[in-house]
Amino acid sequence: MTAARIPAHADRAHSFNAAAAQYAANRPSYPPALFDALEELAGRPLAGARVADVGAGTGISTARLHERGADVLAVEPGEGMAAQFRRGLPDIPVVRGNGNALPLADSCADFLTYAQAWHWTDPAQSVPEALRVLRPGGALALWWNTEPDDVEWIVEESDRVRRFFGVDARAEKTAAADRLKADPSERLSFTRRDVRWSRRVPVDTHLANLGSHSAFLVCPEERRTAFFAEARDHLLRTFPDGIVEEIYDVFLLVATTP
Repeated sequence: MTAARIPAHADRAHSFNAAAAQYAANRPSYPPALFDALEELAGRPLAGARVADVGAGTGISTARLHERGADVLAVEPGEGMAAQFRRGLPDIPVVRGNGNALPLADSCADFLTYAQAWHWTDPAQSVPEALRVLRPGGALALWWNTEPDDVEWIVEESDRVRRFFGVDARAEKTAAADRLKADPSERLSFTRRDVRWSRRVPVDTHLANLGSHSAFLVCPEERRTAFFAEARDHLLRTFPDGIVEEIYDVFLLVATTP
């Protein structure tokens, strides 16, 4: 297949709203070890902490933070994603907003978290906003589920996606982390931790998970359908029982404020 046109960043950012139910049903969550690492690097427990989960989407990370005992407020820019959040987590508050202009008071949060979301912000705006909203000693935590580069079938699938779209999702997320150098105050120093985990899901769930990513959501249906037909054939050769073992390396960055 020839590479598809690379969609505009804004188009991709807004694409999730029409696919919120697909996103909620098929995207992976995060392992307990991630939150253990977050607490270790932040130097305090999540239990009892005031947490703003920004770019919360359908609430996948918000739910895990709530389970750890945090007092969580979700911030989500998209109408469709926020509506799905409210259906799934009716007892957790969610407000509309984004990391570039947080609808939050000064020094109100112990943790500011971004799960799969920091790369949609402009660090020239989102870093000062984080510093404004966090209390002294508060923690800014960013994380992404990323594809490992030592699992053959995942590397091959990632290569097919990259050839199809001409875009490298892992590189985008790494670049987003690198752009933290945009902090003009130089008040943040991040520590990195990587956490590997896995889940076993049917082939259809894996493909629906893949299809919930923005590059696919804005792709013409005919091209998308052709890609997934080929992808299914590859997966069933690797997993003939139809159950895919998805393996993830969670890339976690944590910085505490002065």
